[in-house]
Amino acid sequence: MTEQTNNQQNTPSKDQQKPAKKRITRKGFGKLLKIFRFILPYKYTYLVGTLFLAGSTGTALLTPLLIGKFLDVSKGKTTNIFSSIDTVAIIFAIVLVLQAIFSFFRVFLFVRVSENAMRDVRISAYSKIISLSVTFFEQKRVGELTSRLTSDVTQLQEVMSFTLAEFLRQIGTLIVGVGFLFYASTQLALLMILTFPILVFAAIFFGRFIRKLSKKAQDELANANTVVEETFQSIRAVKAFTNELFEVKRYNEALQHVVKNALKAGTYRAAFNAFVILALFGGIILVVWYGAHLVKQDIMTPGELTSFAIYTVFIGSALGGLSNLYGQIQKAVGSSERILEILAEDTEINLDQLEGKSNIPVLDIKGNITYSNVHFSYPTRDDVEVLKDINFEVKAGQKVALVGYSGGGKSTIIQLLFRYYNVSQGTISIDGQNIESYDISALRNHIGIVPQEVILFGGTIKENILYGRPDASDEEVRRAAEQANAWSFIEGFPEKLETVVGERGVKLSGGQRQRIAIARAILKNPEILILDEATSSLDADSEKLVQEALNELMQNRTTIIIAHRLSTIRSVNTIYVLSEGRIVESGSHEELITYENGVYNNLVKLQFEASNSL
Repeated sequence: MTEQTNNQQNTPSKDQQKPAKKRITRKGFGKLLKIFRFILPYKYTYLVGTLFLAGSTGTALLTPLLIGKFLDVSKGKTTNIFSSIDTVAIIFAIVLVLQAIFSFFRVFLFVRVSENAMRDVRISAYSKIISLSVTFFEQKRVGELTSRLTSDVTQLQEVMSFTLAEFLRQIGTLIVGVGFLFYASTQLALLMILTFPILVFAAIFFGRFIRKLSKKAQDELANANTVVEETFQSIRAVKAFTNELFEVKRYNEALQHVVKNALKAGTYRAAFNAFVILALFGGIILVVWYGAHLVKQDIMTPGELTSFAIYTVFIGSALGGLSNLYGQIQKAVGSSERILEILAEDTEINLDQLEGKSNIPVLDIKGNITYSNVHFSYPTRDDVEVLKDINFEVKAGQKVALVGYSGGGKSTIIQLLFRYYNVSQGTISIDGQNIESYDISALRNHIGIVPQEVILFGGTIKENILYGRPDASDEEVRRAAEQANAWSFIEGFPEKLETVVGERGVKLSGGQRQRIAIARAILKNPEILILDEATSSLDADSEKLVQEALNELMQNRTTIIIAHRLSTIRSVNTIYVLSEGRIVESGSHEELITYENGVYNNLVKLQFEASNSL
């Protein structure tokens, strides 16, 4: 069942072809806030963390004041609270201890919230993705989807754990700091405030370019990740064609685009930071110069000027920090929109049903299948009609075969039965009822498949067989393995069913993988069985064992066989021959072989000639 989907999965999506131009608008910021609903289950922890944040910020802002008091007390200017240098030192020590405690719990609590919230975001996004239709996966690349669960969520995690807390802290620093400046000296405060509009306009100017380039760099990184995913998934093909260097160059080229955009964005950030430093410290020098004159005139004390200067540095650092935080929030807006786009997709199955929160409908399937006037075009290529007026019927317990040249529509017929897609025209019925009226999960529970290319997961043999029915007992797993002719090689492994099969079953031979797939199907015990060229790539010895297992599996089940080796389907009830999306011939092997110029007859001759030439 790979003739259509493989080609389409490698097609770049529109998301990757056009970097989105995101900015922090009210709408974009609103979408970012929607992600914060994942924090609601931890709102009390977050609130306590915010209180510690306020405490941490408050104690930090006492530092300039206390440093100034050191100078004033040393010059003999004391108060009831700050009566001596030692008193100031004791108060300073207490403030530092409190600041350390507040900072610890601030970080601890925010990390606790962000880690749990991001776990919830990831599981929600993954649950949504895995519940989507095959059409969605044909329009997206694996690397792109992986990037959504990794880099995009990481971007949000940084915002929720540190960026937001730091943003609030810097805002608090600005408000309190500016308040102190005006309290200490209105003249000096106004002089300092004059530099703010310049910084604001610079932030707007530079931010526009930084935002655009950062988003583009993120998308280019998703493209680079896709190259890695595709290469690792197809490593055997890479090795077979000795294209290791080609893939390295392809990955290097993708990374060059990442670096190019990141460097450009970094240049703008560097220029902005340089400008901020020049404007801020220029303003600080101006303030200190003017403040020194005020001290000389006894309008200010040296301690007050020192505190004022340090508060000015604090405010400058806060402004500079806000520019970087603004850039991170811009990235988070883009990430939140991409995740929300996924979360807004319509799913084809209800995971709550599968968890048992509500019951999946129990279907009484006999296995009578009818295709009536079925026409179909793939959603991604609706201008090409793949199936044209398909009509056939399979009685419960019968075995039929679909044969024909590659691209004739055999696998598409099966994909429609699984409801990976809905028909463009006509109907497919099971037991006289349109399959579109069935609950999709309940329907698929009654259909089993043994594919040509068996996909095994990287766990144990037992786990792979259990994929057919996860709640099966060990005895049922062993019995399924025995019926599939798989136990003979499984018991030869030191760890038997606990043997790890490796990534995609790489540690097993093709015949062994096929028999694991058959055991999986036996364990599922479906009423309808699909055999998708299940023996086409096996040697004679493996084919014999697999065919014996298949014969066991097909007993008393409605079976549809897609076959290239015509010798394996002579015993079926009916053979349907497809050509260019139409059923052009049907009948038994004996009947079809008599059509001298027929498609089936020609296929038999071609296979006979091929076998004789070996």
